[in-house]
Amino acid sequence: MGDLLFLIIGLVVVAALVVGGLLVGGRRRRIGTPTAGTDIIAPPREEATAPVEGAPVVEEAAPSAPTLERPEGTASRLVRLRQRLAGSQGGLGRGLLGLLSRDRLDEDTWEAIEDSLLTADVGVAPTQQLVDNLRTRLRVGGKEAGDPRAVLRDELIQLVDPAMDRRLQVSGADGKPGVVLVVGVNGTGKTTTVGKLARILVAENHSVVLGAADTFRAAAVDQLATWGDRVGVEVVRGPEGGDPASVAFQAVQEGVDRGLDTVLIDTAGRLQNKAGLMDELGKVKRVIEKQAPVTEVLLVLDATTGQNGLVQARVFSEIDDVTGIVLTKLDGSAKGGIVVAVQRELGVPVKLVGLGEGADDLAPFDPGAFVDALLG
Repeated sequence: MGDLLFLIIGLVVVAALVVGGLLVGGRRRRIGTPTAGTDIIAPPREEATAPVEGAPVVEEAAPSAPTLERPEGTASRLVRLRQRLAGSQGGLGRGLLGLLSRDRLDEDTWEAIEDSLLTADVGVAPTQQLVDNLRTRLRVGGKEAGDPRAVLRDELIQLVDPAMDRRLQVSGADGKPGVVLVVGVNGTGKTTTVGKLARILVAENHSVVLGAADTFRAAAVDQLATWGDRVGVEVVRGPEGGDPASVAFQAVQEGVDRGLDTVLIDTAGRLQNKAGLMDELGKVKRVIEKQAPVTEVLLVLDATTGQNGLVQARVFSEIDDVTGIVLTKLDGSAKGGIVVAVQRELGVPVKLVGLGEGADDLAPFDPGAFVDALLG
């Protein structure tokens, strides 16, 4: 009986030990299981092994910098100038050549020539000058005057005035940057012109900074910043609705401090009949010139507006000394005579022409290419 009692007690003790061990092991497993929000320590990595001889070696690529666009050079822009103008302006030239090639140049023919030129916005005085010269060379000179096409080309080139200096003054003197002030009314494509001009200068290896002085339109500032980012050009900008003259001043100061070649200033679009806005434009120029002279004032005109562009040109020339004209949308107008008219009005040359929506569709104006395009 005593032996049986000792056997039962022994079994109870063994069972208790087994159950206790299972409970402790389970508790330990639960403690070792991570809960949500805790950090999991990654297992140690294996030691790197030497690459097997002949096996390809994979290297991690370094993060690449943003790819900047490479703007077109002047030569390719001039090729497109001829192509675009030939499509939009060729009708005028073909019409004039058709009239001048008649067997008999009577008064009705000369009146038709005058009408064609006036319709193309050449202007009254330039039209009269051209017709008088053609009369003298073709009617009085007869067959000895030469081919009507060659005579017309020669007279048109003289009308456009190839003697005008069309170089852009984008460099300053005494170590200071050239300062280009771009002005115009709303909707002429002024901000886009600044961006495209920056591309031309970058293609010619100029160092450039842009001043977003059109502070009243946040969209204009953002648009200019996008143009700058595409070619790696910095844009100086101020608070929305801030003082445009202050932004222009800071942009020029940046150009002076960094020793840059050119500062391009985009101004707010002005209505030519708003005296306050026009006075503010004069203030912008005066503030800029406390640091560096303005080397170029470019007036942007929409070629499709015709004679209205002349009114704009006249008012702006009274506020700022306009040194050059930029004609945008010339490929979308059949009235290419505005080139002649605006030059006569201001006595300053057309220096750049816009030929489309593309980033590089801004080209230096070339009288010979323009006339050749007129004549198809």
